Amino acid sequence: MRALYTAATGMAAQELRVQVISNNIANMQTTGFKRQRAEFQDLMYENLRRVGSNTSAQGNKLPIGLDIGAGVKTVGTPRIMTQGNLLPTDGQLDVAIRGDGFFRILLPDNRTAYTRAGSFQMDDQGRLVTPEGYLVDPAITFPQNASNITINQQGEVSALLPGQTNSTVLGQIQLARFVNPAGLEAIGDNLYLETASSGAPQAGNPGDQTTGLGTLLQNQLEQANVNAVTEMSDLITAQRAYAMNAKVVTAADDMLQQTANMMR
Repeated sequence: MRALYTAATGMAAQELRVQVISNNIANMQTTGFKRQRAEFQDLMYENLRRVGSNTSAQGNKLPIGLDIGAGVKTVGTPRIMTQGNLLPTDGQLDVAIRGDGFFRILLPDNRTAYTRAGSFQMDDQGRLVTPEGYLVDPAITFPQNASNITINQQGEVSALLPGQTNSTVLGQIQLARFVNPAGLEAIGDNLYLETASSGAPQAGNPGDQTTGLGTLLQNQLEQANVNAVTEMSDLITAQRAYAMNAKVVTAADDMLQQTANMMR
């Protein structure tokens, strides 16, 4: 019976939706995380009576058709790139982006990755790095015993060096934005890679109006844009949809059982 397979596609779709929701909930406290949602499309139809086809030699046409659907399929899990809440911190190297843009990160294989997580650290050479030790691009190095590190809204990094009374500019944090940020490829560690769907990165300094890049806020971190109430509501909806599809499987099985009993 076709209903068995149709309902099975619905169960598989809702199972995947629950997996997406569970990942969102698991990353509620992940800095800079962007939630995903599952999107679905209906499968192909079997046209038993095609709408608009002739019903007589005089040119009468069917005003409606007779189509039987084959179920549902998952077409994507797009990432929602809305701004997360900004949380004040005590880390002088913690930086949040207010607005559009990504930090540029240099990977060990010389590829450039992108992130919204600005929980930066200083390595043994005084370089600005991610918690995994990946270099921020362009590189910024802090001299030994540098103090009073400041990062302004335009990404200019300054510090007070030993024996000096005025701060010295040490470097410039740059951002990059994409025409389609949802097309970036997530590779874990809060990092994304450019793809053909995301478009080429448009780099510039924070606050640059010509590129539409956001500004930076020191001593703050962007939280995940996951809303617990929304995720729980979606989870309940997915559970109920799964249960209804399972009920269809049971009903179809009962109908087949009754048909089999009639054959005895």
